[in-house]
Amino acid sequence: MVSTLPQKTNLELSKVRLEIRNLQSQLVQWRRRLHQRPELGFKEHLTAEFIAEKLQEWGIEHQTGVAQTGIVAIIDSGKPGPVLGIRADIDALPIYELNDVPYRSLHEGIMHACGHDGHTAIALGVANYLANHRQNFNGKVKIIFQPAEEGPGGAVPMIREGVLKNPDVEAIVGLHLWNNLPLGTVGVRSGPLMAATERFDCTILGKGGHGAMPHQTIDSILVGAHIINALQTVVARNIDPLSSAVITIGQFNAGRAYNVIADTARFSGTVRYFNLDYRDYLPERIEQIIAGVCQSHGASYEYNYNRLYPPVINDEQIASLVRSVAETVVETPAGVVPECQTMGGEDMSFFLQEVPGCYFF
Repeated sequence: MVSTLPQKTNLELSKVRLEIRNLQSQLVQWRRRLHQRPELGFKEHLTAEFIAEKLQEWGIEHQTGVAQTGIVAIIDSGKPGPVLGIRADIDALPIYELNDVPYRSLHEGIMHACGHDGHTAIALGVANYLANHRQNFNGKVKIIFQPAEEGPGGAVPMIREGVLKNPDVEAIVGLHLWNNLPLGTVGVRSGPLMAATERFDCTILGKGGHGAMPHQTIDSILVGAHIINALQTVVARNIDPLSSAVITIGQFNAGRAYNVIADTARFSGTVRYFNLDYRDYLPERIEQIIAGVCQSHGASYEYNYNRLYPPVINDEQIASLVRSVAETVVETPAGVVPECQTMGGEDMSFFLQEVPGCYFF
């Protein structure tokens, strides 16, 4: 488990190329500038403007306005060879920043709380290095600056607009800053890395009435409470113990007065899993439980299930390549670790469904 890893370590950079090490101060500057100006999905206009400004400054061919605010840059070595895609997400979250730092968010209620400012700065650093060292590689590198990862999802619109075509991307990589791992550690594994992310919403339709006369009502809150308790048995009793899944209810709303039995109750939750065998089973099983509990209480229900992102599944060969590269430059005690699975989700998964690739921490 991640918690067994040492949490403090010295970061050794001697095996990183000097030209890359020399970019670090600029990476910090770019990241902090982006951190101060966070923007929500498909509204990343300042972010896109900054990225395009840097690419233009470095003479890198690029296209703006892809899937509204996305950018695609192409770095051509001038020699025949494969096409590698590198993806970085650029959006922020609707969160108030409480950090007391000079570069805290200037946009009230919006914050880079998931590291996308770092992802963007790193991708810019890669673009800068490759543009200045075209002699060191063959083929082309396509860098994809993707909007709206946090929602509603920017990967699918970019794919639909052809970011993996002309030239055709043969493999793709991306990274996510991950505070659960110690500084200087790289987390990389083949197969499932991050879980499918799905959402369901349910409304219980009961019969309201006076709190002193419950026999005249169908208590939607009581029905909802029974359903929520019963849903916790799905993972405990219906999922293979050697597999992983999560059903979390994050919202429950009902009632308008302390002494009135509510006629409706609404709850929403998230479903996570790695194993695609559960893709159809889980939404069906959830509805079975909702229907059964409602029937036993004389209530009815409305149920909506939305698939957001599929699981992030890394290609074995590309993951092995990323691991081998990391092992040549990471010198910390923990080094490169495979124990980095998370039930978090990411729409990098859509790119990995199109071409082989690896997402790593």
